[in-house]
Amino acid sequence: MTKPACILWRTLFLFFLLSSFHLRLFAQQRELIKDIVERLAADLPDDFDLSELTEQLQYFADHPINLNKTSVEELKRLVILSPLQISNFFSHISSNGKLIDLMELQSIAAFDVQTIQNILPFVTLSIPSGYSNLGFKNMLHKGNSEVLMRFAQTVEPQKGYQELPGSRYLGSQEKLLLKYRFRYDQLFSFSAVLKKDAGEQLLAGDHKYGLDFNSFSLGLYKIGKISKLILGDYSLQFGQGLTLWSGFSFGKGPDVAGVAKNDIGLKTYTSSNEASFFRGVAATLAITQKLNFTPFLSYRKLDASQTENDSGIFTQVNISTSGLHRTKTELKNEKSLEQLVYGAALQYLSDNLSAGVVGYQSRYDDSFVTGNQAYNAYNFTGKELSNIGLHYNYTLFNIYLFGEGAKSLNGGMALLNGAMASISPKLSAVLVNRHYDINYHNFFSQAMGENSDATNEKGWYAGLNYAPGRKWTSSIYADIFRFPWLKYRINAPSDGFEVMTQLMYKPSKTFSALARYKTKENQQNTDVDVKEKYLDEVSKQNYRVEVNWRLNRKFSFQNRVELCRYHKGEAATESGYLVYQDIDYAPLSSRLSANIRLAYFNTESYNSRVYAYEDDVLYGFSFGMYNGKGARTFLNIKYKILRHMEVWTRYALFLYQDQETVGSGLDEIQGNRKSEVKLQLRYQF
Repeated sequence: MTKPACILWRTLFLFFLLSSFHLRLFAQQRELIKDIVERLAADLPDDFDLSELTEQLQYFADHPINLNKTSVEELKRLVILSPLQISNFFSHISSNGKLIDLMELQSIAAFDVQTIQNILPFVTLSIPSGYSNLGFKNMLHKGNSEVLMRFAQTVEPQKGYQELPGSRYLGSQEKLLLKYRFRYDQLFSFSAVLKKDAGEQLLAGDHKYGLDFNSFSLGLYKIGKISKLILGDYSLQFGQGLTLWSGFSFGKGPDVAGVAKNDIGLKTYTSSNEASFFRGVAATLAITQKLNFTPFLSYRKLDASQTENDSGIFTQVNISTSGLHRTKTELKNEKSLEQLVYGAALQYLSDNLSAGVVGYQSRYDDSFVTGNQAYNAYNFTGKELSNIGLHYNYTLFNIYLFGEGAKSLNGGMALLNGAMASISPKLSAVLVNRHYDINYHNFFSQAMGENSDATNEKGWYAGLNYAPGRKWTSSIYADIFRFPWLKYRINAPSDGFEVMTQLMYKPSKTFSALARYKTKENQQNTDVDVKEKYLDEVSKQNYRVEVNWRLNRKFSFQNRVELCRYHKGEAATESGYLVYQDIDYAPLSSRLSANIRLAYFNTESYNSRVYAYEDDVLYGFSFGMYNGKGARTFLNIKYKILRHMEVWTRYALFLYQDQETVGSGLDEIQGNRKSEVKLQLRYQF
């Protein structure tokens, strides 16, 4: 094919995408969120709240980003683009001027067809009507409000709600969530979140005038030199997550570019997760056009289990991040530890270079102790912890360099450096090195790695994204890691590796097929009953085949088969598998839409469990853990009552074979089934 013909074909193809993307808006959005959730599923708790992310995507779907008026921070909040793609976008604008047509996206380095398809539902080149006279006088008239109410409950009675002589749940079974959010373009925002978990008391005890968790956040923007001013709950995200990062964070996944973080800095906190936020006041000040300063102050009372010595001094055993206050013990630990955090960040931001320094101190009213376990020997002790860090990113042609160095005063260091390159329109690569000392201490780190915190780890990561043609995309990464000191259930220094590869075939907008393979090997203490525990090799492989296809404008289907194999030491290999069929019904002009799953799973143990994304009510995107033997089904129904009012209902059921009970401890259910109902209402005005 000649070059002019190739350009013409690509132009016609992209024009077809632009003319039809609005028909696939909601399906594309759900698929994007699904991919993000699934790549996190194996490393997050079952009830991890990703509503902050889904709300942000929904907001951009309703209020598309004007690419000729956007900023680096706004594109980072979209989360779909890599740092290299964002840098290349602004380099293109700087060299060629504003975009005249969205078709120009295909001429930007690293913007392949898949990337363009992903962002089209969330971007525009036009200025929305009604926003030409922005100002605080018009706030109430032109602002957007949203109220969301959700009820959920497990249908079967659980052991913890019975009259037990020992520990039991003191509250009722239902889960309740109430959210209110107001936005006025990029000038003002306010959010309120109230939540009650199952088993917690309602309007009783210490929460007579509210639910168990209450969160509020008020944001003011673009007031002279004040770029942002936030009162209440907020998040801070800088660099690569070594020094200071709160809120959700992405790591290794099918898109290898995801290991380079998009740091946003200061933002309001709107999630119902009860642990990962700051509470107080923070601001970002524009000292010059390229230099900004972010001071912050936070005071919170954390949940912690404590011990008291003979002198009456309390010490911390651990900090609880579950946010659950159902039993007498959990209520005793509630808000038992005072935390004061204060510090600042100074950042230089330009088209090709960004650099910053972050410093802060966290203080606690009671001391931390290491405990008697050998693997805790280098843990933080004391009442005060100071952290400082430097981070950078620099774009040189089609190469994006990034990294961060961090130090805990009176402790160790943590270093991460990487490079991302767009080698050709079809091939991109990432290389990352990390080195985290065993005595690096930080309560607010979420850096790339195997550990939940950035400590006691060294490793190399390499990944490739390759698109050999319009219909094919592929990715592969390899991660080699080593732990110089002991860990939980690992009584000696250890090492391991992880490899994942994925191939996707998408010949048309109505059909796609995917194959994925992932293997991981590491070491753990042997399960053999011996006096001196030695390390056994542990390996786990996952094989996945998936097909998505659309029958017509009303029905679409997804089929998946996934196999998991687990092996440890001399024990026999364990296997597990999951097979499911999803059916979506979503007519374009109908008030009613629905989806259903029919699944069968069979795993020999918890080690061979399988995770899979599950459709849920709006902002309730979740994933399920399939463990044991049985069937799984759920049904979601959405109905648009009025123009600005929608209601969702959900029923989900696990039906197990050869089991007399489901769950354990206070969550135990007599019988072989566990089901849940949900009801949600949203009103926008």
